[in-house]
Amino acid sequence: MYVGVVMNPIAGMGGRVGLKGTDGKVAEARERGAEPRAPERAQRAMNRLHEIAPETAVSTVADPMGERIVREAGFDPEHVVDPFTPPGEESSTADTTAAHTRTAVEAFRDGDVDLVLFVGGDGTATDVATALEGSEIPMLGVPAGVKVYSSVFAVSPEDAAEVAATFSRTERREVMDIDEDAYREGEVHPELRAVARVPVAEDLQSSKQTASGTVESLAEGVADDIRNREGDGVTYVLGPGSTVGAIKAELGFEPSPIGVDVWRDGEVVTLDATEAEILAALGEENVVVVSPIGGQGFVFGRGNPQLSPAVIRECSVTVVASRAKLDDVRALRVDTDDPELDAELAGWVRVRVGKFETRMMKIV
Repeated sequence: MYVGVVMNPIAGMGGRVGLKGTDGKVAEARERGAEPRAPERAQRAMNRLHEIAPETAVSTVADPMGERIVREAGFDPEHVVDPFTPPGEESSTADTTAAHTRTAVEAFRDGDVDLVLFVGGDGTATDVATALEGSEIPMLGVPAGVKVYSSVFAVSPEDAAEVAATFSRTERREVMDIDEDAYREGEVHPELRAVARVPVAEDLQSSKQTASGTVESLAEGVADDIRNREGDGVTYVLGPGSTVGAIKAELGFEPSPIGVDVWRDGEVVTLDATEAEILAALGEENVVVVSPIGGQGFVFGRGNPQLSPAVIRECSVTVVASRAKLDDVRALRVDTDDPELDAELAGWVRVRVGKFETRMMKIV
């Protein structure tokens, strides 16, 4: 197996500081104190790949797009692509762009790799698919972006390594992306950007985004429960999405459609909160209310990075979903950037599906 490894080092940086993505927002993300997310996830994937398939031949990209991480995992790269240096000039350390990703993947393609393993989000997936257009080389994503609507990603970094090392077949899957500026305004319109060949392994990859059913009675029931606790000082951290958004509307305030809002004792504490703002707002008793992404089943780790491990550890977790949404998933999933927390969250959980009804689902 010969794998080309490329990382978008800024993928996901805008998530925990409330930017809903990083396209065109890198400087602002850094000003808000954002920390890179992709390198740690890339390291987890490469460490696991070396653990289970140390004989894998690897090519990669000059730093900051992968070389150090590949070497630290124990691989000696067959080739290191340098997309930053113009011919005849010394190496430079320019900020990374989509063009650098495409240049690197084109080099992998010309080098006849068996798989392109990339680390990033939907934007990176689009760049990789564009560079592989017309080729039969498959691509597989290590999820590191804020938004992951495409079905070309593994569930976790470790799962990406497992798929890369063991897959025996591929299939065509959709690469989706959304306009981040519209997304920040609460409009979510995934668009098909490409169709790519992807390695297939059951239960280790996400299906594509699907729509959920109606949630009126569910929202009414949860809002009633929240109102019954007014005066008790309970802090409710209300996650993003239309399902929890219906609960927010039932409580009587205009929600941030794709943001995290904090509510306590009948009042909004913070709208569209960052991770730091959520932590500052927490009290002695805290409840985080989240709904899984339809089709994918992720409770944490897709579209809600503000709900970091630090936040989750301070809260009890309430999961809500329409019956239609749960009918589309076999199990729930978490990908919090903290494997120990992921393990703690795993197991059976009671999901609120109506005004009074619940359903047992397993987090795997």
